[in-house]
Amino acid sequence: VGDRFYRKVKLYDAVFDQDLELENHVVAGAQYGGAIALYRNEEKILSYRAAQASKSSIDIYSYSGKLIRQIKWDKGSIRGLGWSEDERLLVIAEDGTVRCYYDLQGDFTQFSLGFGAEHLKVKACRFWSSGFVAILSNNHLVAVTHYIEPRPKLLAVPPEDEVHSWTVIPPAYTLSRSVEVLLAIGQTIYVVDSSETEDRVLPNGPFKHISVSPNGLYVTLYTEDGMVWVITSDFQNKIGEYESQAKTPPKDVQWCGNDAVMLAWEDEVHLIGPNGASLRYYFDGWVHLLPDVDGVRLITNDICEFLQKVPDCTEDVFKLGSTSPASVLLDAVHQLDKKSPKADENIRLIQSNLLDAVETCIQAAGQEYSVHWQKQLLKAASFGKSILDLYSSDDFVDMCEALRILNAVRDYRIGLPLSYDQYRRLTPEKLIQRLINRHEYLLAIRLSDFLRLPVSKIHVHWASQKVRTSTEDEDTICHTVVNKLNNKPGISFEVVARAAYDEGRSHLATQLLNHETRAGKQVPLLLAMEEDGIALDKALESGDVDLVFFVLLQLKKKLPLASFFRLLTNRPIATAIVESSAKGQDQELLKDLYYQDDRRLDGANLLFSEALNQTVPQTKGDKLKLAAKLLGDSKDPMSTFYSRSYNEAQALIRVQASLDHDLDAHYSGLSLNETILRLIRTGYGKRAAKLQSDFKVPEKTWWWLRLRGLVAQRNFGELEEVSKQRRSPIGWEPFFNEVLGAGNQKIAGLFVPKCTGLSAQERSEMWVKCGMIAKAGEELVKVKDVNGLEELREKARAGEAAELERMISQFRSKR
Repeated sequence: VGDRFYRKVKLYDAVFDQDLELENHVVAGAQYGGAIALYRNEEKILSYRAAQASKSSIDIYSYSGKLIRQIKWDKGSIRGLGWSEDERLLVIAEDGTVRCYYDLQGDFTQFSLGFGAEHLKVKACRFWSSGFVAILSNNHLVAVTHYIEPRPKLLAVPPEDEVHSWTVIPPAYTLSRSVEVLLAIGQTIYVVDSSETEDRVLPNGPFKHISVSPNGLYVTLYTEDGMVWVITSDFQNKIGEYESQAKTPPKDVQWCGNDAVMLAWEDEVHLIGPNGASLRYYFDGWVHLLPDVDGVRLITNDICEFLQKVPDCTEDVFKLGSTSPASVLLDAVHQLDKKSPKADENIRLIQSNLLDAVETCIQAAGQEYSVHWQKQLLKAASFGKSILDLYSSDDFVDMCEALRILNAVRDYRIGLPLSYDQYRRLTPEKLIQRLINRHEYLLAIRLSDFLRLPVSKIHVHWASQKVRTSTEDEDTICHTVVNKLNNKPGISFEVVARAAYDEGRSHLATQLLNHETRAGKQVPLLLAMEEDGIALDKALESGDVDLVFFVLLQLKKKLPLASFFRLLTNRPIATAIVESSAKGQDQELLKDLYYQDDRRLDGANLLFSEALNQTVPQTKGDKLKLAAKLLGDSKDPMSTFYSRSYNEAQALIRVQASLDHDLDAHYSGLSLNETILRLIRTGYGKRAAKLQSDFKVPEKTWWWLRLRGLVAQRNFGELEEVSKQRRSPIGWEPFFNEVLGAGNQKIAGLFVPKCTGLSAQERSEMWVKCGMIAKAGEELVKVKDVNGLEELREKARAGEAAELERMISQFRSKR
C-alpha cells in the first residue's frame, strides 16, 4: 500500500457456525488476542428459529470459535459492550447499570452510572483499556476511568444537537491527562473534557465516523460525501485524504496500527495507507473489524485473519530481491541444506554484518505465525551465531521460549492468537491468568513450569471451580481437593473454602478451613459463616492478641449481649481481654460482664470507683447504695467488709453534705481523715470528735489528726492543755516534732520531759533544739555524762556556759 507493505495472516478457519448470523450481532474483542463477546443487535430483525432460547445472552468465544461461556442477560437493552486491558467484560445497560465480568465465567461486580442515567437512558458507549465514556440521551457524557474502584464523573456539557458520530482519546494521550471526547455535531467537531467544551471549527461536516489511532496522535474523519480525512489529534495539521467512492457510509472505521486506516462495509474492506494509497479486500460474508495494538483482526463466519503492517525485520528478510545481510544468511542456510558451496560464499559476503543478520533473523522469527518459517529463521540465526567468535545466546534462547509459548496458545483448541509484540505487552503472568480463566489448567501449569513461575494460584483456582461445580458429595470433594493441594507451597485453603461457602456449601467450607495453617486467614471466613465459637477458638489457639481483639470486636457488633457473654463462658483468656479492654473504654459492658459471671464483688467495686468520680452527692450516694445492695446476697467472706465500707461511705457523704450546708465550706469529695483534719483546722473540734466517735476512727489516727490540725491552726493553748495529760497513744515525740516545726520552742519544751522512753542524751538534744541549754545540761547531770556537759559548754552562750561550768565543777567535787 503505497511504499509500505501489509500482510493478512490466516489465523483460523471455520470459526462460527453458519446459523450464527454474525451480521445481526454486536461483536467486541479484547486486546492481545483475548476473548470475543457477541450480543444480538436488537435494532436488527432476527430470523425465527423454534429451538432458539427466548432469553437474551452474551456469548463469549475464542478467536477460533470455541464457546467459552454463555452469560444470561436480564437487565434490558445493552448500550455498551467492551473489554478492559485485563480481559474484564464491561456491559452497560440502557438504564445506566454497569456490570464488570471479571473471570469469563459469569461472576461480576455491578455499579450504576448515576447522573440521571436511569431516567435519561444511555445511548452508546466508547471504551479504552481502563475505562469508558457513556453518552446519555441529552448528550451529557459520563466517564469511568477505573473499573476496580469505579467513580463515574460527569464531563463538561456539550451542545444538545444531534451527534453524528463520536469517539474518545484515552487519558494517557491527552495533555490534560483526562479523557477527551470528540463529538461530531453539525458541521464541526467538539472536544469535551472534564472542564470545558471546545469547538474545533472544522469544515465539510457532518462526519459519519471518527476514529483515533492507538497512539492517540491521529484522527480519522469520514465525511458524508465519502471522503476520509486523516488529521493530527490537535486538529492543526491534515496528514492525508482518501475518496472511497462509496454511496453508503461504512459500517466501521478502525486504525490498523498507527500507519493505516480500515473502512469496512458488509463484505468489503478498504485499507488506506499513507498518502491516500489503498487496497481492497472482499469476503464471502459479513466482516467485523476487531482492532489490536499492532493490527486488526478480520472475522467472519468462515475465517479469522490478522492484518498488520509487515514488521521491518520481516521486510528486511523476505522483501523481493532483498540483499540485506539477514536475507543472505537465510539463503545461506537454504544452500547449506542443499550442500552447496554457495553457503560459504554467502557467509563471507556478509561477514562484517553477520551479527546484525543474526539479530534480524531472531526478531523476524518472532513475527512469524508459520512454524515452518520460525524454524528456518531460527536455524539461520543458529548457523550465523555458530560462526561468530563471541556471541551471547540469551536473545536466541528467549525467542525460542517465547515461540514455544505462542505456538501453544495459538492452537485452535486454546484460541489465543497473540503476536510477539502483543505477548511482550501482555507479559507471561497475565497470559497464564487468561489460561486460568479459560480453565486450561494443564497448559497453564506446564507454561508456568517452563517459565519458572509459581503455580499455586492455578491449583487454587482449579480447586475453587471444583467445589463450585462438582456434583459429588462434600466429603469426596474435600478429600479430592486436599489430596491434590496438600504439601504444595503457597496454597491458600481459605480461598477454596470461601468459594465453597459462596456456593452454599458451609460444611465443606468448614472442612477445608481445617487445613488452612494461618489463623488470620481462617478467622474472617469463619465469622462470615456464622461459626463464631470456632472462629474465637482458632484466634485463641493462634496466640495472636490482635486477632483475638478483632474477633471479639466483630462478635460484639453482630451478637446480642447475652449471646456474646455466653461465647466467653469457659474461655478465660477471651474474658480477660474483654475485661481489660472494657475497663478503659466501656464501663457498661464491664458491669454486664460482671453481672453475667455473677462476680458481685467486682461489680460492686466498679460501682464504688464510679461513685468516687461523681461530683453530685446524691448520685454518689445512689451508686454506693447499689454497690452495697449488690453485695447483700453474696457468699464471699470479703463481702461483709466491703458492704460495711460502702455503708460508711454513704454515711460520710451525708455528713459532708450537711457540713457543706451548715459551714458554707466544701467538704464533699474528701476522705474521712481529710474531713476530720479540716474540721479541726477550722476550729470545729467538737464536730471532728463526733465524727471520730460515729465512724469509730482508731485512737491513734484520731490523735495524729488532732495534733496536725491543732498545729496547722496554731492553737498552742489547746496543745498546752494536751501536754498536761498523762498519756498519748502516739507517744509525745510527734507532738514535740510538730510543735517545734511550727516554730514554738516553748510549747515544744513542755513535751520533752514526757518523752520518758528516750535516753537522757536524746532528751538533751531535744532541749538544745528548744534553745534551753541549761535544761539539756540537767538531763546529762542525771546520767553523770561529763563529756556531754563539756560539749554543751562549748556550744553555750556566756551565761549558759557559766551554769554548765558550775554543773561540771559540782560533779567533780563530789568525786
